[in-house]
Amino acid sequence: MTTPTATTPGPDLRYPIGKMERKTSLTVDERRAAIDAIAATPAKLRTAVKGLSDSQLDSPYRPGGWTVRQLVHHVADSHMNAYTRVRLALTEENPTIKPYDEAAWAELPDARTLPIGVSVDLLDSMHDRLVSLLRATPAESFARALTHPENGPMTLDTLLVIYSWHGRHHTAHVTSLRERMKWS
Repeated sequence: MTTPTATTPGPDLRYPIGKMERKTSLTVDERRAAIDAIAATPAKLRTAVKGLSDSQLDSPYRPGGWTVRQLVHHVADSHMNAYTRVRLALTEENPTIKPYDEAAWAELPDARTLPIGVSVDLLDSMHDRLVSLLRATPAESFARALTHPENGPMTLDTLLVIYSWHGRHHTAHVTSLRERMKWS
C-alpha cells in the first residue's frame, strides 16, 4: 500500500485522526476534555499494542514511517518533554523550551530494540503525575506563556492541545495498522 498524496485518493496514513488544530486558549470544557485525553493515552496505547508480536512491533505503521516499537518509545519521549514543558511554564516566566530531534531519538538503540512495556509503564507513571498537576492547576494559569524556538510563543493551553492530540494521533497509527493488516 502506498501513502496517498494530495493527488492520490485514500486516507493519509500520516494523520489517521486529522492534523492538529493549534489553539492558544481553551474553554473550561475543552480544557477538561484535553486533560482527560492525556489521562487516557497510556491505557489506550497499551490496548492498541496488546498482543503484538516482535515482528509486528518491528513493522512500520506506514510506508516510510517508524516501526510500532519506535512509535511507542517516541510517545514516551515526547510526553516526557511535555511533562517538563508544563512544569517550566508553571514555574518560570515565559521560559524558552528546548526542542529535540525526535527522528534522531527514534533511531537510538533503545527506541529500536527495547521492549515497549518499558515506555508504556513510564507513560502510566508520568501521566499520573502530569494529569494530577494539570487538574490541580488554576484556570488562569493555562494562559501562562512559553516559547518554543522553532514554533514560537505558546500557552499552557496550547500544550494541552498538542499533547492530547499527540497521544490520540499515535494510538490511531497503531489501531489503523492493525485494521489494515487484519491483526487481531
